[in-house]
Amino acid sequence: MNKIYELESCDIKACLEPGLIRVYSDAELWRFLDGKADERFALLVETIKNDYENHFNKSLAISNNSLIVEILVHVYCDYLGLRFNRTVKIKPLNKLVHKLLRRAEVVDCGETAKDSNRWIWDALASFRFLFIKLLPKNLNKRKLKTY
Repeated sequence: MNKIYELESCDIKACLEPGLIRVYSDAELWRFLDGKADERFALLVETIKNDYENHFNKSLAISNNSLIVEILVHVYCDYLGLRFNRTVKIKPLNKLVHKLLRRAEVVDCGETAKDSNRWIWDALASFRFLFIKLLPKNLNKRKLKTY
C-alpha cells in the first residue's frame, strides 16, 4: 500500500506491506531531514510504524534504531553517489554508480523473515548517533537531488 506522510510540510513517500516497509530517498525526504536528522528520523519511523500497526493490526518487528540506521545509510549512500557522479567524469564509473544509486533510492526495510540482511542493521543500530553525525546537515545544499 503506497502512502504519503505529510511531516513538517514535506511529503514523504513510503509503502507498507506485511513484514516490510519501503521508504524513498527523494528530494522531499532530504528536505525533511535538513538540519534536524535525529529528531526527524525518529518522527518518520514512529509515524510509519504506528500506521503499519493500525493497518496490519500488529507491530512491525524491527527496532526504531535499526530502521533509522538502514534508512540513513541508504540516504547517505545516495548522497555520496550523486556527489561522486557530479565530481568524477569517468563514464564507466558513472554508469556503475548510477546503478548503485537506483538501489540506494529505495529503502526496503523488512522483518528478519523478509530481509536477509536485517542482522546487519540490527548490529549497527547502536551506532545510530554516529551515523547521524556523519550525515551532512544540509543534504541538498548542492542541489544533488531534484526528484
